[in-house]
Amino acid sequence: MSARPRVTLRAVAEATSLHVSTVARVLNGTAQVTKETEDRVRAAARELGYIRNEYAASLRTQRTRILGVLVPTLTDYVLAAVYEGIQEAALAHGYRTFVTNTHDNAEQHAAGLEALLSWGVDGLIIGDARLDGSGLESLVANDIPFVLVSRRSGEHPAITCHDERGGELAAEHLLGLGRTRIAVLAGQPYASTCADRTEGFLRACAAAGYPVPEEMVVHSGYDSRGGEQAMSEVLALGRELDAVFAVNDVAAMGAAGVLRANGIAVGEGIALVGFNDIPLASSLTVPLTTVRSPLRAMGAAAVEELLVRVDGGGARSRLLPPELVVRASTR
Repeated sequence: MSARPRVTLRAVAEATSLHVSTVARVLNGTAQVTKETEDRVRAAARELGYIRNEYAASLRTQRTRILGVLVPTLTDYVLAAVYEGIQEAALAHGYRTFVTNTHDNAEQHAAGLEALLSWGVDGLIIGDARLDGSGLESLVANDIPFVLVSRRSGEHPAITCHDERGGELAAEHLLGLGRTRIAVLAGQPYASTCADRTEGFLRACAAAGYPVPEEMVVHSGYDSRGGEQAMSEVLALGRELDAVFAVNDVAAMGAAGVLRANGIAVGEGIALVGFNDIPLASSLTVPLTTVRSPLRAMGAAAVEELLVRVDGGGARSRLLPPELVVRASTR
């Protein structure tokens, strides 16, 4: 059986009585036509079985309409939610996305970057940036369009939650409850999310006259195991304690397990606050008070700013507002 001939743009143009160039612009999302005309072209393309030749299109436009995305891991709900926002916004603008996990490892970051660039992506969204800017130098040197998301680094354009303000919200809430003997589970110092949330929290406590002792600020992984380890380290100090701020929800959940194992009631003996407001936070035995990050909105905004850069403009940084969500873990 012979292969069915490939449906061409000319066939779609003849079916709609439009010029080939108009049909091409409609199908690549750049035509300024009425919705009726757009719907007519797309319906004809579907009925005829037209499939866009991406390779040929990229040769003509010097664009692949693919955006590369690097994240620490998509098994983490926070980055998965950010990526959903990226993917939805990219599709809405006629782009596809390729994503790779780096596990916050410099070698895997470099390998992932090389793989994405080998695909000829039009730009990059980077979710694993470090405060020291490592891994970004070659992008700047080669004028490759990129924006950061979730984390910031130097003066590079970044779409983030206003993490310092989020830390302040958590501190103001706990201090308003009269909780002043506080420990901070500060996550990894190389990530701006952790550093900024911790900075905002400590600054608010100090401004209120209740500075957090240095030994009560413990760095660890920002996963559940990291929260367990940091909480255990705090309890081993034997200091009086009535509140804990963890820089993300998963670490807070790990801390809650350690508190329960030590006979300490979360929300009564010790108030506990997390950050991000992942779905599980509201479903715990003692629902978690947390600072909500606009995760999907960050992803969508990253696409918008990257496309400005891809089109030759200057991408700008954006700080999206956090929101305190009070639940039983601090009541």
